[in-house]
Amino acid sequence: MNPYDLMTITRPDYQVPHLHRGSMVARPWHGFWKGLLALWKGATPPPASFHSTPQAWEKVASVRRSRFVLAITLATLTAAWLQWPRDLHGYAGVLGFVQWFLFTILFAWVSAGFLTAVMGYRALRRRDPYALPLVSAALDPIDESARTALIMPICHEHVDTVFAGLRATCESLAATRNASLFDVFILSDSRDPHILAQEMAAWADLRARLGHSLRLFYRVRQRHGRKKAGNVADFCRRWGKDYRYMIVLDADSIMSGSALTQLVSLMEANPSAGIIQTAPRSVGQDSLHARSQQFAGRVSGRLFTAGMQYWQLGESHYWGHNAILRIAPFMAHCGLALLPGNGSLSGEILSHDFVEAALLRRAGYHTWIVPDLEGSYEQQPAHLLEELQRDRRWCQGNLKNFRLLWEPGFHAVHRAMLVTGVMAYASAPLWLAYILTSLTLSLVNPEGATFPVLWPVTLGMLMIPRFLAVAAVIQSSEATRFGGIGSLIASATTEALLSMAQAPLRMMAHTVFVISAMTGFKLEWKSPARESEALSWSQAWNHYRSLSVLGGLLLVVGAWAGASPLLWMTPVILPWLLAAPLAVLTSRSIPTLGLPAALDIPEERRPPSVLRNAWQYAGRSRLFSLPRRHSQRLPRTLQTLEF
Repeated sequence: MNPYDLMTITRPDYQVPHLHRGSMVARPWHGFWKGLLALWKGATPPPASFHSTPQAWEKVASVRRSRFVLAITLATLTAAWLQWPRDLHGYAGVLGFVQWFLFTILFAWVSAGFLTAVMGYRALRRRDPYALPLVSAALDPIDESARTALIMPICHEHVDTVFAGLRATCESLAATRNASLFDVFILSDSRDPHILAQEMAAWADLRARLGHSLRLFYRVRQRHGRKKAGNVADFCRRWGKDYRYMIVLDADSIMSGSALTQLVSLMEANPSAGIIQTAPRSVGQDSLHARSQQFAGRVSGRLFTAGMQYWQLGESHYWGHNAILRIAPFMAHCGLALLPGNGSLSGEILSHDFVEAALLRRAGYHTWIVPDLEGSYEQQPAHLLEELQRDRRWCQGNLKNFRLLWEPGFHAVHRAMLVTGVMAYASAPLWLAYILTSLTLSLVNPEGATFPVLWPVTLGMLMIPRFLAVAAVIQSSEATRFGGIGSLIASATTEALLSMAQAPLRMMAHTVFVISAMTGFKLEWKSPARESEALSWSQAWNHYRSLSVLGGLLLVVGAWAGASPLLWMTPVILPWLLAAPLAVLTSRSIPTLGLPAALDIPEERRPPSVLRNAWQYAGRSRLFSLPRRHSQRLPRTLQTLEF
């Protein structure tokens, strides 16, 4: 009898396979200072479990990274030399040096993003011979031993919508010739009895529909801990030894059967690969904010992903979902110990994906991104406050990860990823400090101030990648898929303007997140209920009133005093003043706002069958305004600073 057909009833209303326990040991971390000291003393990292022969791409990647770092260094040194404070003395001299120091850090950060985009443009225009080539699972059958678990960890999600997407994914998978290789696991961390009953009913319905072609299992974890990473690790300890690979989905993930089987074929063709990450495309929302983010991800995001892949190659990012992992080395090397100490930067690893990629690379395995793989989808937050709530968790997780920067054996590329993860949020308080320092210097010493210098340079470095992204779409003859060149340019312009308007709001929010994470200071956040599809005026005003008042006062003071430095800050102050209206209006759907078709992406104009089916099963024309987890309230943080 096939062991996968044997079931053990662990609770009366759902089934799981027989346990096949394995170990997943978590090794203690060195931590930041002990890790640095260990490296200084030449500590030996844990031995790699896999030693692949040197590959051609490794030498190429080393050359590309050297050029990348050299270009950033030369550009930053040149800009720093031109910006060096001159003819400033006393208090103004101190401020001038602080301004110069912040300028240097921020210019290096902006330069890195700009050069990544330039490399992405090159990669999109000309196929990179060293990138991981796609294979066709339809033409080459996969060996029967390549058993794969498709796992979806969930916790208090909107059940109907989640299972609609999972049903479409499973139907697409069942239609492939390699469906027998897959088992599907829904791994629930939910606790609300009402939601658990809905999950069980939805699983039973899915199994009744597809149980003849796929094995579908559902489990509720009894001991909750370590969030998604703990749920995945618990699955690995119970059933990981039964499978060679696992593909991890988020609750909002939708993947085609072709994409799933291609991931397995890629793993089979590349024994040194520990993780292969798709570049999921954001779809299914109709608010102005989400549509803007979807368009940005589809156009500019593709450029940056291609650029990262160009210099990372087989040492790339892992984003925690819509990716395939080799289970045996994952279990052997990716147990996540708690970070020692007390405070907000200790305890469990939150942004586990970056750390797991670094651990697998230390073990000798590679991580690849395959940006060209079609059939991988996810969703964007519906409005700005929902996006910022997600960012708050990511911010704390990335700041925690920085403590692992000097872990022995981590590859330099993955150390760089830990730094960029921190800078993605730490750049916000640095920008704010630069603005305030420059403003103070301009008031103290108007003649020697150099406050406006960074604005045109930064604007150029931020805008040129957008031009390159649009150019890449046009040159690849894809503009018609976006509604034509005119529609593409109009959408790109709309997205750029909206991004510029929201940037000061993100800057202030990320600054508060960083301060909160670093100090452990508990700040309350008045946020909308998670089932809300659009923000009300009262919700937005309660959240942003302090920031709006601050922006209004600065404008009044600047106009009354005739202080030109404050007027230079108008692009920052005006969005602060209008924060509540901006948040409310961008949370509304495009049809509600009465706007014509805008910010279209190909997946919305001509949805693939897996998306059409998911939207149909959810009872809507699209997965617009996905209701969020509704038994948990958003953490009440930032109440004392409602912006």
